[in-house]
Formats: sequence, structure tokens, C-alpha cells
Amino acid sequence: MKLVDHVQQMAEYNHLMNQKVYTACAALSAETLAQNRGAFFKSILGTLNHLVVGDTLWLKRFYAADLNLVSLESVNNLPQPQALDSMLFTNLSELKNRRELLDQALLAFGNEVSESALHGTITYRNTKGIASTKVFFSVVMHLFNHQTHHRGQITTLLSQLEIDVGVTDLVAIIKNT
Repeated sequence: MKLVDHVQQMAEYNHLMNQKVYTACAALSAETLAQNRGAFFKSILGTLNHLVVGDTLWLKRFYAADLNLVSLESVNNLPQPQALDSMLFTNLSELKNRRELLDQALLAFGNEVSESALHGTITYRNTKGIASTKVFFSVVMHLFNHQTHHRGQITTLLSQLEIDVGVTDLVAIIKNT
């Protein structure tokens, strides 16, 4: 499998899982979504916001890498999040709209990014200003792994509220050969 194919598969999986999570969250009241449940980012809403913040930061870095990624222009025009725990949205509907914008950018990115770019490196500064140079594909996979990690926390919190998101395993979307 080419790296580009893997990125496309992960973008599709990411989009599908985000849709499932947001559909499940829509059944909850604003108070329940915002309630501190002891998660890394306190609440379900805080964790959903963190994912939007993280994706925004990474996609802005990808755009700044000068790879001519037209697919990420819409993300580059978004305001820069100030902290990893920023609450960009307190309204689930508005947050869902931003999530969809990011997911569509990721899907388009998967169709646009080149194999050679993924084998190359990216240099960026983290939120503390520390510069790093890493293999681009590895950083892209980090973005998807980060999503999966925190969605797992959200699905646990939803499960504790007796809401079943359904199957979330990547293998469920992998096509048979």
C-alpha cells in the first residue's frame, strides 16, 4: 500500500468516526456535554474542542510547509487557537460545523498530498515554540492517532452515559481483497 492510500483511508475512517461521535453527542443536553467528567479535557465538549484545536494546529502547520496544499487553505484562514484546551465553541452544532470543515479538508488533503511529500520531512514549531523536523507521513499519522486516542475517551464517557456509538474499529472499514 502506498502512503497516500493509507492517508486517504485514515481520512475516511476519521470522518466516519467523527460523524458517529457527533451523532451520539447530539442526544445529550448542553449541560451533560459540558459536565466535568474527569477526562483530560474535563468534559465531552472540552475533548471535542481539543480535537478541533489539535487538527487546526496541525493542518495549519502542514499548510505552512510550503507544499502548495490548496486543500488546506480554508483551515489556514481560521483563527489560530491559543491553547490546547481552548474552548472554541460551547455550542455542539457550531463545533460540529467546524469539525466537518476540518474533516473535509483532511479528505481533500488525502487526495492532494503526494507520495514524495509524505516521504519527505516537515519542519514546524510546537505550541511552546520548539522547532522539530520529522518525517511528514509520521506526523500525519500522529494527527490521526491523536484523533483516535481522544475519540476513545469520548466513547468511554458516552458509554458511561449508556450511549453506544457502535463499532469504531478501523478494520470495519477496510475493504476485503
